[in-house]
Amino acid sequence: MERLMERRQELIDQVKELYASIASQEDQNHFHQTSVGITPERYYENLLSAVIYEIQEGTFDNVRDGDEIVNKVAADKTVLSEWDKSLNAR
Repeated sequence: MERLMERRQELIDQVKELYASIASQEDQNHFHQTSVGITPERYYENLLSAVIYEIQEGTFDNVRDGDEIVNKVAADKTVLSEWDKSLNAR
């Protein structure tokens, strides 16, 4: 169980780094063209919160690394059970 918790923390650290990098590279104008009423910072904070929740719940226990999680989430937000709630937490 302890190894599993360490692995999940490792994944959390990886996705934090990845989303921080993505958010810092996000072009403000492009973001506003594709998202209504939310800043890139808030969007990625909400996304990161939802991803961390899923990691803690074991949703991503079978992935290789944080990159795989980011790619899965980018392809399909429905893997995030808390995504709708985090969008409303603007």
